[in-house]
Amino acid sequence: MDKIKVNKQRSARRHNRVRAKISGTESRPRLSVFRSNKGMFLQLIDDLSGQTLASAGMKEISAKVSKSEAGQELGKIIAAKAKIKKIEQVVFDRGSYKYHGRVKAAAEGARAGGLKF
Repeated sequence: MDKIKVNKQRSARRHNRVRAKISGTESRPRLSVFRSNKGMFLQLIDDLSGQTLASAGMKEISAKVSKSEAGQELGKIIAAKAKIKKIEQVVFDRGSYKYHGRVKAAAEGARAGGLKF
């Protein structure tokens, strides 16, 4: 089998394993993390209604920072947007990514911004 295809299948399995255990509601939405090679995006999602309540992306960061620092800044930005919508608790969805590096920095930034999970 093609190496790329195998890696995508493994990633999909990991993501499905994580998503089987968590779900977001309006009062406690899911904080979803998407990481690409250049950027990172965070979303607050209500899975019951299928709506995105708030989102934050790399374009919202004006300063040139490292990827981990950018993750932390995005966490703070999404926490500020959540406070505006009166959301205090979330369920963290790391997707198929390990909890370290940029993903961990985003979680710590969200906690520093006042979100609880």
